[in-house]
Amino acid sequence: MTARDRSLAVLVAVLWGLNFLAVRVGLDHFPPFFLAALRYLVLAVPVVLFVPRPGVPLRWLLGYGLGFGVAQFGLLFLAIEQGMPSGLASVVVQASAPFTVLLGALLLRERVSGRQLAGIGLAVLGMVVIAVDRSRTAPLMPLVLTVLAALGWAVGNLASRQAKPEYPLRFALWMAVVPPLPLLALSAVMEGPATGWRALGSAFGPEGWPGLVALVYIAVLGSVVGSGIWTALLKRYPAGVVAPFSMLVPVVGLVGAWLALDERPTGWAVAGGAVVVAGVLLGTGWLPRFARERAAAPRHPEEGGGGRPTGTQTAGATGASQETKRS
Repeated sequence: MTARDRSLAVLVAVLWGLNFLAVRVGLDHFPPFFLAALRYLVLAVPVVLFVPRPGVPLRWLLGYGLGFGVAQFGLLFLAIEQGMPSGLASVVVQASAPFTVLLGALLLRERVSGRQLAGIGLAVLGMVVIAVDRSRTAPLMPLVLTVLAALGWAVGNLASRQAKPEYPLRFALWMAVVPPLPLLALSAVMEGPATGWRALGSAFGPEGWPGLVALVYIAVLGSVVGSGIWTALLKRYPAGVVAPFSMLVPVVGLVGAWLALDERPTGWAVAGGAVVVAGVLLGTGWLPRFARERAAAPRHPEEGGGGRPTGTQTAGATGASQETKRS
């Protein structure tokens, strides 16, 4: 994976981590299924009118929309509304990463390297530390709903991987056309046919602007920008390479919830977050590559290496550079 694509993957993690704060604010103004429907409805209308349909099989577009859109966000919003702390939710939903790797290996026969397994195992260990530390304040049902949301994310990842869209952003935008109707139907059945629409009308009042700002963040940065970049990365790399970056989301989510919502992380939560980051670095090859590049770099004259690199050192540095480009 190139340095540029790693940076883009980290950017998506930051956008999605802060998304949990926006969801918490939005749920103070809208019911969960209706908020999830609005997230996509504000995009679906202009997409249908102005964005050409992506040239991908309909089944993969529907699979991505139902998994990533309906299952993940419908269940996640419901879990947070029912009491799941936003910081803890940002941790538990990262179960999508091992779910994605597991489903990729079982359904797509993608090869999983030992390094990836070790990195994912380390990151999962960090998530377990955080989840156990925080689970004392989280009811069981919201936790189960969040895990199911993570499974929906994994299904969406695989559908996007199989679609291999030529224009990833166009594909991500058209995915927004799928969730509104199922989510509005769920809202009508579980929240009442008029509840969400009354909340939307109240949002345009003097006290409703935080809900509208949260909705814009969730729809534009969380959906268009974040999902577009994520889809582009899944097109270029196997799911098992991209998915571990999502484990950075809980670190951003925990810090954001601490600063904005006064959800103060304990020492165990901070330690678990550090383990998550280490797992991402290991699983994506950053730590091994850093060690190889340090070994291949020319030494300073004071270290006994002379003022110029030797032929062997030059060849080693060139090989490391070529390997970086290939990955």
